[in-house]
Amino acid sequence: MKVLIVEDDPRLAATLRRLLRRQKFVVDVAHSLQLARSALEDNAYEVVLLDRLLPDGDGTELLDFARHRRLPARFIIVSALGETGQRVEGLDHGADDYITKPFEPEELYARIRAAGRRPVLPSERVLALGNRSFDCYSRNFTVNGQLVVLTRRATALVEKLLERGGRVVTRNVLDAALYGFDDFVQANALETQVSRLRKQLATADADVSIHTIRGVGYMLTERPERAS
Repeated sequence: MKVLIVEDDPRLAATLRRLLRRQKFVVDVAHSLQLARSALEDNAYEVVLLDRLLPDGDGTELLDFARHRRLPARFIIVSALGETGQRVEGLDHGADDYITKPFEPEELYARIRAAGRRPVLPSERVLALGNRSFDCYSRNFTVNGQLVVLTRRATALVEKLLERGGRVVTRNVLDAALYGFDDFVQANALETQVSRLRKQLATADADVSIHTIRGVGYMLTERPERAS
């Protein structure tokens, strides 16, 4: 899952990013409405954590922006403005949820999971191919029902490949899912991630293969000898 944090407090934004990355989310940060608008137009985010008191306006303006452009994201307002009328205002603008500062991390994780269950993006709860499956909300990856522990980026890679099982996933799509726009990414970073995932699949006896489509991307298919 890819999350955008819209927060002008650098320390809070850094803390939120660190906490969410530990939950295996890919996270970007925008410190203003202007940067958030650009991020939403250039990337696909499942959830946006949105502050209201931003240097260039009220965060609710981003809700109107996303609605007018039909951008598929779920918005959770995270704000110090916690009066009943302020919460109602945010929800009436189209926010999926509203949480007031300060908050407990576990509550935020639960709100994100709840938002993720709402059918905004055309994805199923459980993605499966061959003898492996991925639960989009628990972020658990299993082979033959056995849990396989993956890194955050390997988790994102599995999710994108399974979403389009049997079809090519371009490098641009995979790069966007695995890396934030301020991450330092080496030229062969994606190849390294795919190579590591292939080894894990082999070790776990997964009956699927990752094929390289030279110059385009990668495709996940079920092995013919085990296909039904």
